Amino acid sequence: MAVDRFPVEASHILMFARSIGDTNPIYYDEAHAAGTEVGSIIAPPTFAQASAQFDPDYFLRPKAGQKWFGSGATPSGAMAVEKEETSDAKGDEKKSGSSAGGLHAEQHFTYHRHLQPGDVLTGETKPGENWEKESKRAGVLKFSESITEYRDENGELVITARSVGVVTEKVIEQ
Repeated sequence: MAVDRFPVEASHILMFARSIGDTNPIYYDEAHAAGTEVGSIIAPPTFAQASAQFDPDYFLRPKAGQKWFGSGATPSGAMAVEKEETSDAKGDEKKSGSSAGGLHAEQHFTYHRHLQPGDVLTGETKPGENWEKESKRAGVLKFSESITEYRDENGELVITARSVGVVTEKVIEQ
């Protein structure tokens, strides 16, 4: 994800905190926040994810006139995948295929300073590491990491976000 301009506004912080059910007054009450060690309103730890709303090409956003995979029509919200029938060395039938785009496995944030109203960030995403693990039910699990660096209007690093996704070798039958 590349974000050219992510303005951080007090009302956005308030709405984000409400949406995640966090009632800490440091996210909305200026008088309370002024009396804290930080001294001002700050954003909740996962607030950087809201930057996706400022990326017009964000892949999870529904596009007008296009079918959206996040409709909730299936338990994962993903479209159905074609399954390939194969046989193993013993002649036993196996089903394999894609995991319909993968899963979000981990999310980590490193804050280099508090995010505050008035900040205007840019975000640049770069690939991280890739690795594999073997799973009994899903076969090979392919993990990939992406690193997003959020910088303020002065070019100073504010947040480093590390996301890990996983794609399964086989579709897991329920």
